[in-house]
Amino acid sequence: NVGMYRMQKLGPRATAMHWQIHKDGRADYLATDGKIEVAVALGTDPVTTYAASAPLPKHIDELMLAGFLRGEPVELVRAKTVGLDVPANAEIVLEGYIRKDELTEEGPFGDHTGYYTPSEPFPVFHLTAITMRREAIYPSIVVGKPPQEDAWLGKATERIFLPAIRMTVPEIVDYDLPVAGAFHNCCIVSIRKAFPGHAQKVMHAIWGLGMLSLTKAIVVVDEWVDVHDYEEVLFRVGANVDPGRDVLITEGPLDHLDHAPTRQFYGGKLGIDATHKGPQEGTREWPPEIEMSPEVKALVDRRWDEYGIPLDAAARNGRISQSSRPLRRLLRR
Repeated sequence: NVGMYRMQKLGPRATAMHWQIHKDGRADYLATDGKIEVAVALGTDPVTTYAASAPLPKHIDELMLAGFLRGEPVELVRAKTVGLDVPANAEIVLEGYIRKDELTEEGPFGDHTGYYTPSEPFPVFHLTAITMRREAIYPSIVVGKPPQEDAWLGKATERIFLPAIRMTVPEIVDYDLPVAGAFHNCCIVSIRKAFPGHAQKVMHAIWGLGMLSLTKAIVVVDEWVDVHDYEEVLFRVGANVDPGRDVLITEGPLDHLDHAPTRQFYGGKLGIDATHKGPQEGTREWPPEIEMSPEVKALVDRRWDEYGIPLDAAARNGRISQSSRPLRRLLRR
């Protein structure tokens, strides 16, 4: 198992190891009878670092994923004091072990949720050796209220794992994990809707998929909706949702770092069906959607400068996202 975990320094030869309850590192730790050997690689190449964070199924090698994404294998060497292979080009490698049932208080820590996580008992990592390159670079990452640096690791996972998700839930067209939702708090998904209750079927499928099972809120839209356009998604929620019919409240596992539920690790989940509704779903006749003709849109584009807001000048001055673009979208809608 290769993972990305925070470590809090306890002294010159010990740290806390933040193996959360849903992570493979914790499962391996709990499965040992005595102690488990650990190696920590700091400053690997970016793809290998990313692969450590990837939510792969258990027993699938993260270094294999790194090799696939790199287009070549990750070169490994044997560690000095533990029986583990480590990335040969890492800047720094920490070697050591963790004893079963030896815990220490770890935290509080300002995490990617935007809140401080409380102090909790976690395993203790004991250092046995340090190896490093000459003039080694110590890497770090800033986390906190989103968006922060870790947001792009999450977005990479979102894109890379879409084909794998489609293998299990083939009706999914696309999905978006909003950065503001810390990824595990919200999922927007578009589907090829084929029958009544299809959106609810997809919600339950997502709540059964690996780390996506921790998702707190899911919004399902039709295949023609751009899940990355949050204004469009909110329009569909407002236009297509009858809360008495289309909102699902259930319960299930939640992220270790989620402070909102009454009980840690478990709480409520929200599903919103924002798809169009057909006759089989007992609705009134669904009205046609307003769509401006291509000719009118082209006319707006041709005469844009006449409206007194030159698009090119606004773009050059860096004001396009605040003024011209929303107005242009409004006029062309």
